[in-house]
Parts: sequence; structure tokens; C-alpha cells
Amino acid sequence: MKVVISLEQRFDRTPDGKVWTQTTCAYPFWTRYLEVFDQVSVFARVKDVPSVPADWKQADGEGVSFAPVPYYVGPWQYLLKVAQIERSAKHVVQKEDAVILRVASVIALFIESILQRTGHPYAVEVVSDPYDVFAPGSIKTLLRPFLRHWSFWGLKRLCANAIAAAYVTKKALQQRYPCPNLAVGISDVELPDEAIVASARPQQDRLQTPTLIFVGTLQQLYKAPNILIDAVAACVSEGLDLKLIVVGSGQYQSQLEAQSARLNIASKVQFLGQLGSSEVREWIDRADLFVLPSYQEGLPRAMVEAMARGLPCIGSAVGGVPELIPPEDLVPPGDVAALASKIKEIVTDPERLARMSQQNLEKSKDYRDRALNRQRTDFYHSVRNSTEAWLKRSNLDHSTEVL
Repeated sequence: MKVVISLEQRFDRTPDGKVWTQTTCAYPFWTRYLEVFDQVSVFARVKDVPSVPADWKQADGEGVSFAPVPYYVGPWQYLLKVAQIERSAKHVVQKEDAVILRVASVIALFIESILQRTGHPYAVEVVSDPYDVFAPGSIKTLLRPFLRHWSFWGLKRLCANAIAAAYVTKKALQQRYPCPNLAVGISDVELPDEAIVASARPQQDRLQTPTLIFVGTLQQLYKAPNILIDAVAACVSEGLDLKLIVVGSGQYQSQLEAQSARLNIASKVQFLGQLGSSEVREWIDRADLFVLPSYQEGLPRAMVEAMARGLPCIGSAVGGVPELIPPEDLVPPGDVAALASKIKEIVTDPERLARMSQQNLEKSKDYRDRALNRQRTDFYHSVRNSTEAWLKRSNLDHSTEVL
């Protein structure tokens, strides 16, 4: 049986027909589905390009192919291509296919509307929360209030009508977007044993120049790097010497660089752009504190990866973040003063840094690949079995009608 999987991530395709990704969802990610399904067809935005950088990863391969969605970026380009996207969605799923929609996703909404006409079952993997993605301050577009309402109710409908739902959180997304059928909490983080350090960081003397690290997209501001830069500036103005490493790229990088210069901390903020996983790990190992002041999160993979290196972490009290770190390490989203205070409170307390390192390392082990793979495989088997049962009933009904 083939499984069709839709998602919002964008990919590039070179003239040789190969599909590439800069960061996540490379070919090894899709092979987890091949443990249960015979083929994987990925329905996502694919842009034709002459070449890709040498460090990009191939996304397709044996058993994994792509069914491209007409390429667009942002709500305005989306509105211009709605008709083309709908036409593509009509042809992507065959009757014999299983369907898994990675959501929140506008692409998934097109597929769901088509499946509902025939009663074709589908499952969802809930990886983000659109209500928080489109919260005030996180996205700069006049359509933000409309998109927040529309995508929130769209995701509630997708989950309510799904035969099964896998959430990256244990409780947070389930409470806001319930599924009345099979519902499980399984993170989609990729955490092999070699990514987990053997022991926590030892207690040190007070740090002279603490290094903070942020890992996340700069394509939008929902991970709040601008809030973090403001908080670093506030700490510096109070006499605390800090360094901030920013890993990630996107349209807001130049704006964030200008913000750092305007606040007179340009020499203290280093933008590294997009890095490979091994390079990110190296920078995490050099840092003293991971900070993710997001407006929204499902379950942040970058934070789990940092915890696996024994790195102390601060995060916003949104999505699945409170499932990872204790309340004393959380801050309200968008609150510069609270974030600055928390940073100063932690980096000036060597004993607390050591304690956080030990707590985070132990917690990260719950998300090891070998701890999650069985749960994922069981979920995929459930989706396949439910689809096969529907096909059997559907074919029997058709045979009865013919007779």
C-alpha cells in the first residue's frame, strides 16, 4: 500500500529530477513510513532550481517520490495559486492509498475536502499550532487575524474527522485540537544515540561572558528572535556581558542585524545562517544557554537536541515547551523584561546551570529514536489497517450495488 503524505515544508528539485531539502525531512525521515507502507508519495511545494548547495540533503529516493504542489511563498502568492493547488490536490490520492496529513497545513485542507466527498479515511500528524503561529507579533501581514481564525478552525475540523491523530506533544495540542478516534503523543524529533552526550555539564565558576544560542527559522518571527535581541540588549545595558549566536536564515535576518546595530550590540550577536545538523551540534556544545522565546511551538526539535547535549534551556510557556522544561525555566511569550530577567537569573548561577544540564539530559532520553520508533510504527500500522478495512467495505458495497 502507498501512503500519501502532505506537509507545508518547501523543497527544491534539480534538473536531474532529484528533490532536496536544506534542513529537515531528508530521505531518512521518510524511511520511517516505509517500515509499514510499500511506497511514500510526498505532496508538498517543490521549486525547480538549476542546482542546490553542496550541504543540502536529498529528500527522495527508493520508495519515496514527490507529487509537487504549485510553488508559492506567503499568503498573497497562495491566493494567486489557489485554483492550481486545488487541481493538483484532486489527482494526488488514489482510492487504494492511505493518507497522512502533517498539519497545521492549508494544503491538507484541500486534500481533506476532496476525501470527504468519498468518505476516504485519513490520519493527521499534528506538528504545529496555527492559533499561536498567527498570534499578534509573530507574523507581519494584514491577513494575520483572518489566517489565525481560519487555520485554527480548519485544524480543529481536520482532527475531528481523522481516523487517527499523532501529536508531537503529550497534552498541549491534544487539548486544543482533539481527535475522537485513536490519538497518541509521539514527537517527530530525530535523536539517535550518538546525538546524546554521556554526562551532564559539570558545575563551573561564574561565567565571564555567557554564550546564548538560538536555533530557528528567520523566515517569520514566530520564534521571536527579535524579542531575544531586545532582551540581550537589556541585559547588556544592566552591565551583563553576553554573546548571542543565531543559527538560522530567512527574510528577517537583515532586519534583525539592523536591530542589533541600532541597540549597539552588533558586536555581541553573531548570525551563522543555516547550518547542517553536525555543525549545529558543535555550536550548541560551545554555548552556555539555549533560548527559544517563541510565540508558538509544537514540540521544538531544536530544544530537544540542545537538551540532549546537556545544555540548559529557556523557553516560552507555549505548546509543548512546558512538557520539556520546568516552570522556573519558562517565560511568557513576547515579554522582553521577563526574558532578560530570566537570562540574567540563570547565567549568573553556576549551581543552577549544572542542575539544569542534568535535568535536560535525562529528559531528552525520553525522545531517543529507539524509544519513539515503535510508537510510530504502531501508529502507521493502525492507519494502514483502517484504510484497508475501509477499502474492503467500499469494494463490498460496490459489488452489492452491481449485483
